[in-house]
Amino acid sequence: MGCAMYLRKIDGPRAVKLPDGSVLTRADLPPEKTRRWVASRKAVVVKAVECGLITEKEAMERYALSDEEFAAWRRAVHEHGPDALKVTALQRYRQP
Repeated sequence: MGCAMYLRKIDGPRAVKLPDGSVLTRADLPPEKTRRWVASRKAVVVKAVECGLITEKEAMERYALSDEEFAAWRRAVHEHGPDALKVTALQRYRQP
């Protein structure tokens, strides 16, 4: 008697290769019910969207993020790097 493995149907890739040669998979994403957002989790979501693992719309729906919140994460990473996503760094990187 054989075992069957069922994969949930998803839109888009299950894994993407990053510019540094590493691989990012859907398993690397934070859980859907994440409510405590540390910088590393935010950075993974931004990276997943940037590399095409998930769409921006999917990220916002999956994590109940507003357009403004996700845009702020993305802007922080682009302008100052992933460290700008740390709560303690908000004052340092906030625009006047």
